[in-house]
Amino acid sequence: MRTRLALLMGLCMSLLVSVSAPASTGDLSGVIEGFMAKQFPSALSHFWVVNGTQWQAENEMVVDVNTVVMNRASQEPIENRFLLLVVEGKLAAAQNIPLDSSVDCQPESA
Repeated sequence: MRTRLALLMGLCMSLLVSVSAPASTGDLSGVIEGFMAKQFPSALSHFWVVNGTQWQAENEMVVDVNTVVMNRASQEPIENRFLLLVVEGKLAAAQNIPLDSSVDCQPESA
């Protein structure tokens, strides 16, 4: 039941993010899907949920995303959380963070 709810939320959020994102971000869902394909090449299936986004500059954003992956070797889904740095519509960096951590993606003050 929890997986179904997360899947439904993920679908809704991915639609919302892809519809509401400005054109300068490129195809955010495509960036995340590309990341998933490289990060989990042997996945049987996967889905992801965007927890939030934070603009760092006009062409730079940090995306907080939860992922759920089903591998061929395991029957249990594997959950992860990542911060993705997207610059000019392309993935520039990724960091795996604990699932229950709080994230502060505010720009550094001078």
